[in-house]
Amino acid sequence: MPRKKNVRKNNVSRRFAKSKLQSAMEYLMTYGWAILIIAVVLGALFQLGVFNANNFAPKAPPGSCQVFRPNGPGTTQFINLEGVCTGEIPQYVAQFNGANIFPIIANILGESYVPSGTDAISIFAWVKISPSDTSCWQRVVSFGTESCNGENAALQVNGDCVIGSVTYDSECGPSAWTADLNVNDGNWHFIGFTLPQGAGSSNVILYFDGQPYPHSGTNTGVADIVPQYIVLGGGPGTSAVLGDVENVQIYNTSLSAKDIQALYQEGIGGPPIDLQNLVGWWPLNGNANDYSGNGNNGQINGGVTFVSNWWSGYTPP
Repeated sequence: MPRKKNVRKNNVSRRFAKSKLQSAMEYLMTYGWAILIIAVVLGALFQLGVFNANNFAPKAPPGSCQVFRPNGPGTTQFINLEGVCTGEIPQYVAQFNGANIFPIIANILGESYVPSGTDAISIFAWVKISPSDTSCWQRVVSFGTESCNGENAALQVNGDCVIGSVTYDSECGPSAWTADLNVNDGNWHFIGFTLPQGAGSSNVILYFDGQPYPHSGTNTGVADIVPQYIVLGGGPGTSAVLGDVENVQIYNTSLSAKDIQALYQEGIGGPPIDLQNLVGWWPLNGNANDYSGNGNNGQINGGVTFVSNWWSGYTPP
């Protein structure tokens, strides 16, 4: 009798386990499609950046941080930063559509405090070049005049979408440098270059995300800067930017590698690091104003809008 009881008990256990398995399968068959749809929707939301931490980070409004020059433009006595300058990410960035060769112009004609002749210069900006542009040749910042004698300093994305700089010596000889670093990958990058005072073109140092990288130089002549205007998002002889630009900074000195690394670590909303040598600062956070205290406000000619939902592809350093 005990043996029959055990057999009966085992049969009941097997039937119970089979019933549980059948119930589980029926549950999956009933709700499986709903679970799959939810998983796909969540994946899409993650891909779109809905759950990006930057969505919830505090945003800096336009003009929240600026340089105060109590003695006026071009002066360096008692200058300081005013406002909230903690490097919060901006509310807006400038989005260029590549359709206008002079999207933003800041007229600097006659201002003696900007780099000229063989002065040192540093140009830096945060950029996000559209992956759809595979040919590039986009000029992020142009500094000088339209003629070859004067359009002497430019930060650009060259052919094959690698970063570079262009200067022209007094004989109109082009000097170009490139680094083998692709920037049209859909991500934000901090790019720029420095040129020491009186130095030859081969002394340019290119920077990508805070680090210096090797380059090739085709001319060793000294750059002869003839300032007339600054163009943001375009320039003569090449196409305008197709993508986003933010936090353009120009200095009349050759910043050190340590300074540039510090600028990068501040992130996309970081303030200038050397106020004494700052020429122009265009955060492009909702407008084209120059917040360096030098009054080189940009004139928007078209081809640019300021967008708020911009942080896809941005990872804080």
